[in-house]
Amino acid sequence: MSAPFGWLAMGWRDLMKAPLPLLAYGLGVSAISFAICYGLYVTNGAFWVLTLTAGFVIIAPILAMGPYEAGRTIGGGGQPRLSQVLFVRSAFRQDVAYLSLLLVVIYFLWGRVAQVIYGLSTWQIHRDIDALVAFAVGTADGRVMLLTGTLVGGVLAFVTYALVVVSAPMLLNRNANVFAAVATSVRAVNANFFPLVLWAVIITALLLLSAATGFLALVVIFPWLGLASWRAYRSLVEDQ
Repeated sequence: MSAPFGWLAMGWRDLMKAPLPLLAYGLGVSAISFAICYGLYVTNGAFWVLTLTAGFVIIAPILAMGPYEAGRTIGGGGQPRLSQVLFVRSAFRQDVAYLSLLLVVIYFLWGRVAQVIYGLSTWQIHRDIDALVAFAVGTADGRVMLLTGTLVGGVLAFVTYALVVVSAPMLLNRNANVFAAVATSVRAVNANFFPLVLWAVIITALLLLSAATGFLALVVIFPWLGLASWRAYRSLVEDQ
């Protein structure tokens, strides 16, 4: 159960070895996330701000290909460059595209499920964040919506997590195919269930913290989690 904290510690040490390219990568992810949510907010897309923020955890493993590559380079004694982190050559192949497509499909599925839950919870359309939050926390129907959305979204997120926690970094190895990578990921979760549940909770907590800061904390947290996830993969698969 202590392993996830070890992955975080190793990920932080790796971040300190190459802070400039990795923090620049985190800044890009942070800026894009903020821009999308701000755009939805000012156009009164209140519902989608919350939905897409919650669904961010589903596509984050693919967005972290840059930090995975940096972790691999640092582990081999090298020094990652910004161009190397931004354009990961081994990620431009068919198997990574298949995994990315799967995650995008799940991401849009979550959006549709969230819409259904919202639609069944109220007959009103809440035009801004304040009205939506007031409904969600101030009414019985809103609290039921939050509970239902959390349970359904949590199950969907954990299934996705089991599919990608190992497979995403594993696909940097050009000899790995998407089917073997996904199977290895599911087996790793099954064999290390409670430590990897704890790891999922840590990842979720740090991403929620990032969202609470308007995604500013992603500048540090995103590359840190990417490096720690690479260390997790090495511990669970390559070092066995």
